[in-house]
Amino acid sequence: MSVKIGISPIAWQNDDLPDLTAAYTMEQALKEAREIGFTGVERGQRMPADTEGLRAYLDANNIALCGGWCSGSTLVNDLDAEIGVVREQVEQFVALNSPCIVYAECSNTVQGQIGTPVNDRPKLSQDEVLAYAGKLTELAKWMADQGMPMAYHHHMGTVIESEDEVNWLMEGSGPELKLCFDTGHLLFGGGDVMATLNRWGDRVHHVHFKDIRPEIVQDTRENNRSFLDAVIAGAFTVPGDGCIDFQAVANALKAMDYNGWIVVEAEQDPAKAPPCEYSKMGFDHIVKVCGNAGLEITA
Repeated sequence: MSVKIGISPIAWQNDDLPDLTAAYTMEQALKEAREIGFTGVERGQRMPADTEGLRAYLDANNIALCGGWCSGSTLVNDLDAEIGVVREQVEQFVALNSPCIVYAECSNTVQGQIGTPVNDRPKLSQDEVLAYAGKLTELAKWMADQGMPMAYHHHMGTVIESEDEVNWLMEGSGPELKLCFDTGHLLFGGGDVMATLNRWGDRVHHVHFKDIRPEIVQDTRENNRSFLDAVIAGAFTVPGDGCIDFQAVANALKAMDYNGWIVVEAEQDPAKAPPCEYSKMGFDHIVKVCGNAGLEITA
């Protein structure tokens, strides 16, 4: 079994906070990512929207598409309506051999609202999450039939943020619904990184290596700051620059024979954390922990 190392371009081109990264271009992001050693990139909004344009863009930078965000509304849409929303992205990702779509419920999220505390996110009861999981399973089955796995992204500010909510989602869904396991979002949400990974390892299809600075997370919680406030303040960082034990994560991935992408996704203020410098720091740390764990890295 082997892993590939990819990156989200969010450190150079933040779709939620475009002014924060206005001095950087997507072309710079891909060029520097490839020079560092990343072989895949998740899709960003400032990449070409059409399939052939995106294919040519990625080929020109000698980098693969290793996933990409999908803003879902399964909570409020019926199956046919949601299929209509996601069909074009599914077809594009199949054509470009993406390993998955990174799906998150965004119909009522507060993640993009800088004036709304992340503590005020919408919440569902256990029964409501279980019902939601059933609806998601039907969408995941449809995606799988098209040849595209759905990897669900638990995310700050959404209805699936805490460890309990991840557990309920996995318990209530079928095996067609995979998990995008994000270390940083899980810990920010108060979850146990290793307990969750060990419990749901058989459902993990995609992995985001994201570190946190706990003092900023604590300040965000205690002072009712928004998710975007936390990002600007530096709540997230690259692997090896925060408090998460990525060696333990890599060891667990090896033990469960994980075979897929490890993606660095660490949005920060580039004035405080230069994207190329920090992305290389994250890449080097992943190479180190994977090597120690016996995880082979392939291009």
